Amino acid sequence: MTMPHESVHTVQSYEQELEQLRSFINRMGGVVERQVAQAITAVVEHDEIAARDAPEMDPYVDELERETEALVIRLLALRAPMAGDLREVVVALKISGDLERIGDCAASIARRAMRNELLSCPISLTGLRSMGRLVQENLRRTIDAMDQRDPELARIVWQSDTAVDELYVSMFRELVTYMMEDPRNIGPCTHLLFIAKNLERIGDHATNISERVYYAVTGNTLPIVRPRGGTFD
Repeated sequence: MTMPHESVHTVQSYEQELEQLRSFINRMGGVVERQVAQAITAVVEHDEIAARDAPEMDPYVDELERETEALVIRLLALRAPMAGDLREVVVALKISGDLERIGDCAASIARRAMRNELLSCPISLTGLRSMGRLVQENLRRTIDAMDQRDPELARIVWQSDTAVDELYVSMFRELVTYMMEDPRNIGPCTHLLFIAKNLERIGDHATNISERVYYAVTGNTLPIVRPRGGTFD
């Protein structure tokens, strides 16, 4: 006579665990979005508080990744999810990894922001501002797609990474030119190149997440070859 009650309880517990998994991912997304915003502010506005805040969020992101991994292992081992649930659980593990690496990139940017070479840098940061805004926009849309389980928005982000690539290639060439023109520019330009590369990596991780969201929701994969913008040829 107790079996129906136990069965309902088990289903409710399973749904609660899935909701907890979604909560972990959404919280990670919110934190890394703030990290990226703070990191970009630190660089383009020479904001010391933002430069300090972004790395300080990193341990919390790491802890959420560990909790996500533990919950995914529990769900796979004890709940045996199938079909859409299985895709969601496996994808959550991969997304948490991408989010953690976005946080690492943001922390790396913030740590460079207050270097003396950059504080007195005579080089325009217009290109970096543009790249930062675009990366932030793509990351925001990625997190919205993840939260809303929206495959069309995920596809839009996937296609938008082309513009980030083009800005990165343009900045790379510009900064190398500055270094060739005046050896005194080598120090600040090297830091700016690392910052631009980390922004480009954040864009790549956002694209990875959009691919995973699309697969989790639809069961289909986006093309293996991504649209690419700009080359070093």
